[in-house]
Amino acid sequence: MADADVPGQGSGTGTEGAPSRSILRSETLIVLALSLGASALSALISFVGSVTKPGGLKHQAATLNASHAPGRPWLDLAWQLFGIATALVPVALVAHLLLRERAGGLRAIGFDRRRPGFDLSRGVGIAAVIGGSGLLLYLGARAAGANLTVVPEALPEVWWKIPVLIASAVQNAVLEEVVVVGYLLRRLGQLGWSPMAALAASSLLRGSYHLYQGIGGFFGNMVMGVLFVLLYRRWGRVGPLVAAHALIDIVAFVGYAVLAGRVGWLPTR
Repeated sequence: MADADVPGQGSGTGTEGAPSRSILRSETLIVLALSLGASALSALISFVGSVTKPGGLKHQAATLNASHAPGRPWLDLAWQLFGIATALVPVALVAHLLLRERAGGLRAIGFDRRRPGFDLSRGVGIAAVIGGSGLLLYLGARAAGANLTVVPEALPEVWWKIPVLIASAVQNAVLEEVVVVGYLLRRLGQLGWSPMAALAASSLLRGSYHLYQGIGGFFGNMVMGVLFVLLYRRWGRVGPLVAAHALIDIVAFVGYAVLAGRVGWLPTR
């Protein structure tokens, strides 16, 4: 296997027929600016606004899936589907860029249908480990005043609520794991970054675009990012990470929709 095909590694020498390092650097910045890099900057601005607002963080709320047209369910549904679809455009761009360099598209980072059983089984295991510990970390950080109250959903009680929440969870998983793990590690390796530096960049970026949730969200997702990078390098596939992330978010979104206001331990506002 050539260096450029090893997750998080690669010579990045710009061999004949391959993009030069300057092109790869610009391309990577553009992909991030159109996706999670912009989200990281938005989250930082949101966090500054939260910490400078009177009152503690835990008395403020960060709503993840909100209504876009209250009282107009069909228009709301159109906006929800539009948001999910457009959020996946950077994934299509990554697939195009990997096809252009003749790497096999998303297959180069292990996001394909070659090993569905492997991806799902590993994903379930990861989700089981991270899901419970992540909930405990969130509750602890909120109690300590280091996190906003996260409201996973605030959608109206309509027939499409649960399907949209599931679709939103899958969209989050696909976008984040394809861009922040598979694509970014590949490009940083080709640009000559060391494996440790690439791991730090990927996990820091993941924490940064969750900063709108507070300090707990930042550090919790950084730890998750480190684990995901290590697993990706072990397996060479983002498939299990997408499955795990999707399951974690589905449980969080749908679980909140079912349990909010019915159990005392789950903060709602």
